[in-house]
Amino acid sequence: MRGSVLLTIGESAVSVSSVNENTLLVPEGQRRMFYLLFCVSERDYFSLCDKQPIGELLFRLYCETRPELQRCIQLLDAMVRLRTHAHLSTESLAESCRENLELSPCKEIFSDCRKALHDYLSGAPFADYQNSMYFDRFLQWKMLERQPITKDTFRQYRVLGKGGFGEVCACQVRATGKMYACKKLEKKRIKKRKGEAMALNEKQILEKVNSRFVVSLAYAYETKDALCLVLTIMNGGDLKFHIYNMGTPGFEKERVQFYAAEICCGLDHLHRESIVYRDLKPENILLDDNGHIRISDLGLAIKVPDGEQIRGRVGTVGYMAPEVINNERYSMSLDWWGLGCLIYEMTAGRSPFRARKERVKREEVEKRVQEEEEEYSDKFTEDTKAICRMLLAKDPKQRLGCQADGAAGVKAHPFFKNINFKRLEAGILEPSFVPDPRAVYCKDVLDIEQFSTVKGVNLDQTDNDFYSKFATGSVSIPWQNEMIETECFSDLNVFGPQGTRPPDLDWNQPPEPPRRTFYTGAKNNAWPHQNSKGGSEFLSPFACILHY
Repeated sequence: MRGSVLLTIGESAVSVSSVNENTLLVPEGQRRMFYLLFCVSERDYFSLCDKQPIGELLFRLYCETRPELQRCIQLLDAMVRLRTHAHLSTESLAESCRENLELSPCKEIFSDCRKALHDYLSGAPFADYQNSMYFDRFLQWKMLERQPITKDTFRQYRVLGKGGFGEVCACQVRATGKMYACKKLEKKRIKKRKGEAMALNEKQILEKVNSRFVVSLAYAYETKDALCLVLTIMNGGDLKFHIYNMGTPGFEKERVQFYAAEICCGLDHLHRESIVYRDLKPENILLDDNGHIRISDLGLAIKVPDGEQIRGRVGTVGYMAPEVINNERYSMSLDWWGLGCLIYEMTAGRSPFRARKERVKREEVEKRVQEEEEEYSDKFTEDTKAICRMLLAKDPKQRLGCQADGAAGVKAHPFFKNINFKRLEAGILEPSFVPDPRAVYCKDVLDIEQFSTVKGVNLDQTDNDFYSKFATGSVSIPWQNEMIETECFSDLNVFGPQGTRPPDLDWNQPPEPPRRTFYTGAKNNAWPHQNSKGGSEFLSPFACILHY
């Protein structure tokens, strides 16, 4: 049997020509080809069953069919719950964990046990899972994830602000209703300012980082005139707006602690990926609807090669560390300096080396950073003053966060004594301030400066090669989270009666023709349904058309 085979999910079909005949002799060969097409680079237990949200859910569904595997999942869940309840006293935990618990209730008591469980699950159970209908369903979701992304995928709404290369506007995914912020980078403006490397660097770093404390990249696509980054929408405004436009400048200590702790976690997650942020300032810290923050605008962030240091005089005047101003080599030290500046500004209602709206030359501000000590008013408690002094140490070797313990040393400072970082990272801690959903925490659209027209710039084939590297479509983890959060996953993840293999996962049957749209199918959730003859018939949701 030579020629081509058609692999179908819903409306989508992939024709594979001139494939080895042994691959296509039986329907099982189709499944294997499907596997090679969509998961050849992802045959890794942790990627498929732990990191990817839909992959994790489907692997758990598979484990529920086998009691011994279900017990493994229950134990893993119990260990996660313990980590988020690490505020319990040492005495109460010691009753059941006396031999393992010696130092701190936050100690990773069951790390060896957790590793052993994952080692077991990644062996024979993972191999068996790849031969199950649950893995076949995962491949279907992966194909939907890899659908082409264009401007028609979204509805466009009001302008929220502007970036260095274009506007930022609100947008909504048509198929799911999920809201995002679309950062548009005008192609001609990028070329005129030679910003290709910077734009691609930001996109690739955003794609790599998966943190609740850093804005997520969900999609990257292009239009005729722009490259578009579709990012987490943050409706609560930025810290600069809240510090200076919501009454008396500055925050109370509890609010400063909470924001500083979340920023610390975000920096920790970036640093674990060897990424230094380099532009920490209030306007780059955004609030979401619930009052949590995320670090945004990673245009100046850069990956630092292992064991090396970099040099670059980048950042914002008044927030650049002394080693940056002196054009010295650095790694992560300047981010901890930036955290010190933020804690100071959130407390005092002004930056440490420049008063609000003070008209002063760049050289004077840089001289203050290098030579002068910051002043502390009575707004600062002793531990707030102490952490600021340690983070704003002019010698990076003496700076908090720059020793061997890194972010852990910052988190252990008495300033954060009321913050349970395990619960914070799990998203359990409640913010002290929640934005009013009726308020608009940003400038009026008429106050946002308009970009001038770019003239005399022509785009050519070289530019198209760059655009193809940028416009890569959906990003796996945010896309899968979107499917879960908007309940598309629960609506479409339908199996046969009593958990049997549905027709669209039966490789011995031809693919069903599409009979309904995503909207009618998903909204009505009408599977199984009556056929035209009045009988009952199972219609897989993956036989419907998913319009983007």
